[in-house]
Amino acid sequence: MEEYLYKNHKKLRYGYTTGTCAAAAAKAAARMLLTGKRLTSISIDTPKGICVTLSVSEITISNTKAVCAVQKDAGDDADCTDKIRIFAAVSYRADNGIVIEGGTGIGRVTRAGLEQPVGSAAINSVPRAMIKKEVLAELAAAGYDGGLQIIIFAPEGIALAKKTFNPRLGIEGGISILGTSGIVEPMSERAIVDTIRLELKQKKALGTKTLLLSPGNYGQQFAQKTWGLDLDAGVKCSNFIGETLDIASELGFSRILLIGHIGKLIKVAAGVMNTHSNMADARLETLSACAILAGANAQTARRILLCTTTDDALQILADSPIFEAAMAAAMEKMLAHLHRRTGNGIQTEVILFSNMYGILAMSGNAEVFIEQIKKEIQNA
Repeated sequence: MEEYLYKNHKKLRYGYTTGTCAAAAAKAAARMLLTGKRLTSISIDTPKGICVTLSVSEITISNTKAVCAVQKDAGDDADCTDKIRIFAAVSYRADNGIVIEGGTGIGRVTRAGLEQPVGSAAINSVPRAMIKKEVLAELAAAGYDGGLQIIIFAPEGIALAKKTFNPRLGIEGGISILGTSGIVEPMSERAIVDTIRLELKQKKALGTKTLLLSPGNYGQQFAQKTWGLDLDAGVKCSNFIGETLDIASELGFSRILLIGHIGKLIKVAAGVMNTHSNMADARLETLSACAILAGANAQTARRILLCTTTDDALQILADSPIFEAAMAAAMEKMLAHLHRRTGNGIQTEVILFSNMYGILAMSGNAEVFIEQIKKEIQNA
């Protein structure tokens, strides 16, 4: 694609989704089946309003079926599915319906809570709508009022799926055909939030009552090492703590346990709900303020502000008599901001830790929540 945006002073190129590839391949295969003429490219309109023209390859045509592939281009937001070939096989049906199915390399849904029902091919609703729209246009152009069978497949998807979230989500055997806009936005945060939403929906569908959240691997590994909690029991919310809380509220969760390293979670004590360093970095300022609340003098606060990392700052606090009081002040501030974000609609508990000092602070019912999570895992 030759569409760009500027982000963080960089010129970045848009790409297109697996859903766009599937729709383009289906359209091209339908046209070749109906006309008998080979194509080298095909154009489609994406839901974002951008028209894309994509190359068509791997073509085979017979009297009853046409097959072709479109290669994905993820632009400057390349992921593991970049350059994968998405195939469509289009054949005639006896009735006048349009049936869309998944073949080799397209995952199959095995757990409730995902966008498609259990047993279905992991082809999401927007790509399905795109495929149907483009194929219907070809039927109308050809004056054909019969039905077509469309099978989307991607042989490379079997191996690539292991590098995606699919095995964790309960999608087996291949990749998903995804995309809500048809376009991949470089450095897209929306894709991460969408994945978090999927995981939360799945947890809800499985009956999870107490939601275990952590920003990343540190939190999950700490929970496993300290309390023996299965890594799959939790959801990684990355930097998107605020949006994850919003989704949890929307889905009706009533209890959340948030476990995180101080390098991330201390920002929450300042009301920062997107903890990416590009958004805000109030770590040392917040630790300094908590130290002052605990009785630190100006010299100690200044030393904390001059630190490079939270571990350095913790070492200063650990050498003083106010360590526990400063961590308690941080916890109080975190809980206030978390409860404000959820409108006090979710009982939220927090465990704050560091790799050097272990548990720094735990809110009142955090240990109770850990036991509840353990019971839910056993009863699952």
